[in-house]
Amino acid sequence: MSPEISSNLRKHRRRLGWSQERLAEAAGVSPGTVRKLEQGGVARVETLAQLAEALNVDTAALFAPPASPEPIRDDGPSRQQLLDLRRHLMPPVGLFDATGPPEEGVARGVLLQDIDEAHALYQADRYDSVARRLPGILSVAGGSVRAADGDDQRRQALVTRARALFLTGKYLTQVRQYDLAYQALVAGIRDAREIGATPTAAVGVIGMCWLLLRQDRFAECADLASDTADAVEPRISKATPEELAVWGELLLRVAAAAVRNNRKAEAKDARRMAATAAQAIGREHIDFRTHWGPFGPATAEIKVIEDLSLKGDARGVLRRADTGPLHPDSLKAHGTPTSNVWGRYRLDVAQAHSRSGAHHDATEILMGIYRSHPEWMRHQPMARRVVEKVLRTRMRTLTADMRTLASHLGVNG
Repeated sequence: MSPEISSNLRKHRRRLGWSQERLAEAAGVSPGTVRKLEQGGVARVETLAQLAEALNVDTAALFAPPASPEPIRDDGPSRQQLLDLRRHLMPPVGLFDATGPPEEGVARGVLLQDIDEAHALYQADRYDSVARRLPGILSVAGGSVRAADGDDQRRQALVTRARALFLTGKYLTQVRQYDLAYQALVAGIRDAREIGATPTAAVGVIGMCWLLLRQDRFAECADLASDTADAVEPRISKATPEELAVWGELLLRVAAAAVRNNRKAEAKDARRMAATAAQAIGREHIDFRTHWGPFGPATAEIKVIEDLSLKGDARGVLRRADTGPLHPDSLKAHGTPTSNVWGRYRLDVAQAHSRSGAHHDATEILMGIYRSHPEWMRHQPMARRVVEKVLRTRMRTLTADMRTLASHLGVNG
């Protein structure tokens, strides 16, 4: 945790004339937590948000600069895979442009199919396979742009390369290679902007906002998502599902950033408008060729539950879990989100059970995620936190499932 958080926390507490005990009571945390933080200790974003709310400041006021991202685990990309991607995203630049033999374009349908297959691997949590395929896809996409003959062909090539770059940015953000992810997303957004493909560029902005959230840059995320949502807001009665999905996803990014930054009114408005877009679509809409991820009634409700989880409202999470749009009957009728979104929702429910002391229920949910998406689970700090708490608070011998989870996530206990 940066030393600035310690000094900022102390400064805002003293500004109110509060003792550490008074702040702890107002924030609903232990005095020891406040004391530890002011001495340079570490805390989760949820705890910092509670403290910022009690102090009546934005969470971002406690950050300067943002905390460093969590290091990549052993299951992250290899050095060679990162080097291959870096060559495409950050080529050397000198006094003269590199020249080479003329390139032949590749059939756009073939390239799109390659991108779709790589995205399917991403959704299946096969990140190593994605990393191996992306350099070739980027190479072909770049060659197609350079070989394009005429405005229409160049436009199609740039839109396709933007899609390849967005997938690259999505993968790199997932595995916490944030600087490379930024390069990929910026390049894709610029490709789309060059040809006036605003809907495509907005998809990249959704990815950029996810990256900003991962870096605790809440205010920047909210502003960027809000401005973009205003620019692409459709007329509900005539909007296509694709237009509604992009607009709705941007609103979800606004809400996610605002709730983390204790801007409750802004978060509430964004969630309300996102729910309107979800109701207008009527079911989960998943099409990576036209938007970033899934969007629909279930996804919008899952994000509401994520807000409750961030606030530490375990009862609220459990009260809404598996009801309404998330009831099994509703899911059958209106569709289920992608595995990543669903997995995050189940992690929120598992954490709520853990906070309520129901460690067996938490473990059962985590085991379900482990059986279906073990690779994705490795990249989720929340999964490790829940297991760490189970191990720390359980007085009896660990069950076989608890030991399995601890071993899989590298948790000692």
